[in-house]
Amino acid sequence: MKLTILGGGGFRVPLVYGALLTDRAEGRVTEVVLHDLDDSRLYAVARVLDEQAVGVPDAPKVTATTDLDEALRGADFIFSAIRVGGLEGRAHDERVALAEGVLGQETVGAGGIAYGLRTVPVAVDIARRVARLAPDAWLINFTNPAGLVTEAMSRHLGDRVIGICDSPVGLGRRIARVLGANPREAWIDYVGLNHLGWVRGLRVAGRDELPRLLADPDLLGSFEEGKLFGVDWLRSLGAIPNEYLHYYYFNREAVRAYQQAEKTRGAFLADQQARFYEEMKRPDAAALTAWDRTRAEREATYMSENRETAGAGERDADDLSGGYEKVALALMRAIARDERTTLILNVRNQGTLAVLDADAVIEVPCLVDANGAHPVAVAPLPDHATGLVCSVKAVEREVLAAAESGSRATAVKAFALHPLVDSVNVARRLVEGYTDVHPGLAYLD
Repeated sequence: MKLTILGGGGFRVPLVYGALLTDRAEGRVTEVVLHDLDDSRLYAVARVLDEQAVGVPDAPKVTATTDLDEALRGADFIFSAIRVGGLEGRAHDERVALAEGVLGQETVGAGGIAYGLRTVPVAVDIARRVARLAPDAWLINFTNPAGLVTEAMSRHLGDRVIGICDSPVGLGRRIARVLGANPREAWIDYVGLNHLGWVRGLRVAGRDELPRLLADPDLLGSFEEGKLFGVDWLRSLGAIPNEYLHYYYFNREAVRAYQQAEKTRGAFLADQQARFYEEMKRPDAAALTAWDRTRAEREATYMSENRETAGAGERDADDLSGGYEKVALALMRAIARDERTTLILNVRNQGTLAVLDADAVIEVPCLVDANGAHPVAVAPLPDHATGLVCSVKAVEREVLAAAESGSRATAVKAFALHPLVDSVNVARRLVEGYTDVHPGLAYLD
């Protein structure tokens, strides 16, 4: 089976390959094609993969190419993990927003809109090529903003594109762990949009254990989200929000922390990864050791400004291992082998949330089999969550409209309607600032 990874020179690709190396079952991936626009990054990642495969019998064969059409032809599965504009672009997204006093995070608020505006046209081109060159392939989207990009691609690939994110998986795992439950045996009632969802229940053997967690302040304050949001706020919500909702519930504090930080997250990662890729140019460098060291530092500093604002301290060791690659492998296995499973995924709504139309991509538990991912019926969201979900989905639709039409006015509208942008004039200045620094937004007129 052939797997093509778009963005194959990306830093997190070895996580995916490491997961593939653990799969020994029939019908596993035997060929991995890495595609990237940057030869040197492809070379660096291929070196890490080579070292990962040492001692593993029949490890999937790895090839690399800068030819997109060549990479897509004959693919059974395609992972899209591109970053349009690179980490330098992410740093620009952050700086332009923070200069206006609003959040510049890569998936939330102004930064997420800017990232989406330059990513959607590229993602749509990829989707059209997949439809032409690999119409039977399944495309698994890692590219952020994951929900928005998945929805853009679904307009050309339908339900054969599925978005994934490790945030809901990590959240469910943490809740189960603190309750003494096995995450594999728990049903996680999670619903929302990507980076905008809530766990409303965690059922073990038919019993909802979440009320027990909410009733115990010591338990509730013992894990990442309890420390991040605070026990009182979680009990007021009656649910456990995705960590990214910290940007909404504590926006002023988050913006101040990012403004005061020595470097933005994007700038930190750009410098960190530049050192890694530069080190990989040395033939004697230990590729896997260097990658492991860099990854550990990356994971340990994840959302550090938010945790500092909340006084949450360091991340727990169990939360430093990522997880999106495991979701991707489980999804691929379920489809390729008809190994039915349940995963939290980004898929078209299809009536799951009555407040959104059928084509809106949402993030919910799905039953997965050989025919793809099927969203599970969920109870309606409470009013406060419904309002936020509908507001952010409306912004995503304006981003898609701006990307399709090239309308600068529509882009301004997308920024202005976002709950974390507090002025139409700020929205106008954001569009001006982003078009000044991003060649990929030159299409806006």
